[in-house]
Amino acid sequence: MARWTPPQGGYLKMNVDGRVQVGGGCAGISCVARDEVESFGYSNIERQKQRLPVYKYRTAILYLVETHATTIIVGETGSGKTTQIPQFLKEAGWADGGRVIACTQPRRLAVQAVSSRVAEEMGVKLGEEVGYTIRFEDFTKNGVTMIKFLTDGVLLREMMDDPLLTKYSVIMVDEAHERSISTDILLGLLKKIQRRRPELRLVISSATIEAKSMSSFFTSKRRRQMEDETVGLKMEPAILSVEGRGFTVQIQYVEEPVSNYIQAAVSTILLINDQEPMGDILVFLTGQDDIDSAVHLLHEDIQNRSKNSSGLLILPLYSGLPRAEQELVFAPAPRGKRKVVISTNIAETSLTLEGIVYVIDSGFSKQRFYNPISDIENLVVAPISKASARQRAGRAGRVRPGKCYRLYTEEYFVKEMPNEGIPEIQRSNLVSCVIQLKSLGIDNILGFEWPASPSPEAMVRALEVLYSLGVLDDDAKLTSPDGFQVAEIPLDPMIAKMILSSSQLGCSEEIITIAAVLSIQSIWVSSRGAQKEMDEVKLRFATAEGDHVTFLNVYKGFLQSGKSSQWCYRNFVNYHAMKKVLEVREQLRRTAQRIGLVLKSCEGDILIVRKAITAGFFANACNLEAYSHNGKYKTIRGSQEVYIHPSSVLFRVNPKWVIYHSLVSTDKQYMRNVISIDPSWLREVAPHFYQHQRPSSIPH
Repeated sequence: MARWTPPQGGYLKMNVDGRVQVGGGCAGISCVARDEVESFGYSNIERQKQRLPVYKYRTAILYLVETHATTIIVGETGSGKTTQIPQFLKEAGWADGGRVIACTQPRRLAVQAVSSRVAEEMGVKLGEEVGYTIRFEDFTKNGVTMIKFLTDGVLLREMMDDPLLTKYSVIMVDEAHERSISTDILLGLLKKIQRRRPELRLVISSATIEAKSMSSFFTSKRRRQMEDETVGLKMEPAILSVEGRGFTVQIQYVEEPVSNYIQAAVSTILLINDQEPMGDILVFLTGQDDIDSAVHLLHEDIQNRSKNSSGLLILPLYSGLPRAEQELVFAPAPRGKRKVVISTNIAETSLTLEGIVYVIDSGFSKQRFYNPISDIENLVVAPISKASARQRAGRAGRVRPGKCYRLYTEEYFVKEMPNEGIPEIQRSNLVSCVIQLKSLGIDNILGFEWPASPSPEAMVRALEVLYSLGVLDDDAKLTSPDGFQVAEIPLDPMIAKMILSSSQLGCSEEIITIAAVLSIQSIWVSSRGAQKEMDEVKLRFATAEGDHVTFLNVYKGFLQSGKSSQWCYRNFVNYHAMKKVLEVREQLRRTAQRIGLVLKSCEGDILIVRKAITAGFFANACNLEAYSHNGKYKTIRGSQEVYIHPSSVLFRVNPKWVIYHSLVSTDKQYMRNVISIDPSWLREVAPHFYQHQRPSSIPH
């Protein structure tokens, strides 16, 4: 293996001496020359499709889908499985007679990108024969759409109206190896649906899935009995392996652990640009903050010192990015420019980025970890698995031999890095998961068949929270109407309960606005290099009550400006985020009206807005420690030590009692989106929840 060390000055020196094969060379197909790859955009689309490795498996795939209830396809990255299999199925008649072929993805960005590509290949308008649905966005037409791309979560919500998913003939669960909560729930429910609908075909597709364990999950005595009853249809899953179109990838490690992977990534980009032939670069970082930092450092270099850097086209990629900016990532780089895509792990498997020759792997990703004992869920930066590292490296070998620069040592990769990641369902808060299953009539949650079982402690805590919200009754069934109404709102149950309470208190218009803002990653733009100016601007909107009320002021200002992008620019507000807030808010209003909520404004009575927030988030109440000079709070449940996040308008204000929306863990446990409350409201809105607390902790 090759290694490099970061010398003085922050730049990295490479020694190239090792090769490793990722993806099996040209995988049995003729290798595509570089000039041919560059002309792909001008080639006939049909010829491009025939070049994909999956094309030669077309007959085999259709035969297996015809004869087996479940087909498991292990397809390497770049095989074309995601875009081509739905088209094969349509051509074979699986969308005839008004039926629909569904293809699920774990991520919204992948849904949009793949559906656009398939519509282009088929020569149809997106939203007609080929469409997509993500939360708060539906680009399909009843009776017209034949191939539908959607997130796992959206398909789960569809089951609330159609438990057997009767309009679908084939459901393809793609990227199953990512093991999101929604994917695991979906697989368990699809297994149940097949017992009632043996004619429903499932295609489970992934790059690195453990085919045997997935096959075992879909095999049972009951299914073998069904096979006897369903002549010609085999219930035991078929497994097909499709190779990728991979080239040799050189793997290079650092000699010593790096102290700052963002700076190391930037230095490596500049080194590649100085020393390596043309070819695009893909960098894996953990989240929007890291990506913004790297983009800023690169732009600084371009402006200040490196003439060679002017040829870099720097593009961020993360889920909250506006659609127009997302599309830049997929477009070929202009002649003479080298594209640098700085991404979260969304580019690991879900998306195909042509032209990538160099990959820089930080070795980290952001993951949720939930502690059911303390009832705290953190989004933390955690090491990736070997499986993820291989996926990332494989991105460099798509169009020609490439290189992967790993910002960790070979010894760490071999001896310490875990083989597989932990399924999300085993490290997450299960409140939303439980209410989804309850709304679908799955009452025996503990007896549900999971591909990977969640922890009993997390399950019990989820049931307890839902009971405290009034969503479940003493028999752990959905309450009427609150439980069923909360299940209908496609947001976290705490936010949904807040919306229900706002209808009763008479402030639903304000609370729906707040809920829409909370569903967006952030309405503020990055303040890098302009923190003082941003703080001053925030003060114009800030209120002593906290962040939620501040959001109302920003929203009001945005409307009064005529929804002006210039107003947003002057006020450090993200214009695209505010447009999304408007869309989400309108969807929530329609949902609220459909389930019978009263839509009313409080006309400036902020006290009842705060009460409505408390009604949903009472479990997140915190008390300022007596004589605390550093803003230390303790959670009422669990006595966890927490602090107000610096981005909050209440940072340094430190009200005595607050409620937070979420926690983020860095050097401390930080509360994000914080509002001040009167502690007497806690017993008022949730006496059942706080009756066992220390008498002194909550004033009467």
